[in-house]
Amino acid sequence: MGGTKPAFVTIPEGVANIGIINRSLPSESNQALDKIDKLLSAEGQHLDEKGAEAAILALSDALVATDRFQKIRILDGPPEIRKGLGVLPAPLPWDIVEKLCEENDVDLLFSMEFYDTDTKVSYSVGTYELPNPLGLKVSVPGHEVTLNTQIANGWRIYDPKNRVVLDQFVYTDGLVSSGRGINPMKAVEAIVNRSERVIEYSKNMGNTFGLRLSPVRQRVKRDYFVRGTDNFKVAKRRAQTGDWEGAAQLWEREIDNPKSKIAGRAYYNMAIINEINGDLELAMDWASKSYTDYENKEALRYLKVLQYRVAQNRLLQDQASR
Repeated sequence: MGGTKPAFVTIPEGVANIGIINRSLPSESNQALDKIDKLLSAEGQHLDEKGAEAAILALSDALVATDRFQKIRILDGPPEIRKGLGVLPAPLPWDIVEKLCEENDVDLLFSMEFYDTDTKVSYSVGTYELPNPLGLKVSVPGHEVTLNTQIANGWRIYDPKNRVVLDQFVYTDGLVSSGRGINPMKAVEAIVNRSERVIEYSKNMGNTFGLRLSPVRQRVKRDYFVRGTDNFKVAKRRAQTGDWEGAAQLWEREIDNPKSKIAGRAYYNMAIINEINGDLELAMDWASKSYTDYENKEALRYLKVLQYRVAQNRLLQDQASR
């Protein structure tokens, strides 16, 4: 069966305008890495800046797609708040957050706290088929260069009114690029699209953070009892064909079974059908009786699952009303 989970982040009521800032700077290690990249490939230049910009724009697009905010602005934060640590820095002081929000007329501040690419270079020598000047592939001694690029970024959402960090999220991903040539530099020149792939990965990161504000559809799996009497066996086959109501008719016949174990299973399965039909309160009643009256331990675990789902639905309704 399907279900909907609440968004990971609950936006306070009355929020209309959003500001987005970029606190990230290339770290010292990345500055050294940039020097190496300039020797290896022109694609490596300014990779952090381009990736961070792509992630910011993707976040902005994701927030626009929610259609819940009046204004979304990408802000120029003061230079002193930008960090190049390559890890999640300390949160911004609230006086700076409040000043940024007030000056730019925004209610919440989304901040890219850091963006970092870390590339490891490895070399190998072997015999490879490489094109000769005529374009024909021939087996020659050659070099293979592999670039293993790890991308990481971190985000926070600041609520200046309540002085609360609504969310803190770190995302990491990686890609591997390789090329072959008659020498290391030719091997590097054979590596294509690394920069474009980093940009694409960065867009996915920004979009993923934006999706934390939206409910999530999920597939819900439940186990039910299929043994005990012939009615349970037939009900299993009906359920397998999608005839859940037909299965429920047979389960209901067993709720008065003189064997408490069988009756407890029937009550449990009746809880399942009511959850499928969307009546969580009635499902909890059936599950509760299965445990209290017939000592079905599985029913107690299931009851807690149902109670959690009810709480999640209330949060979902609360988020939708804001």
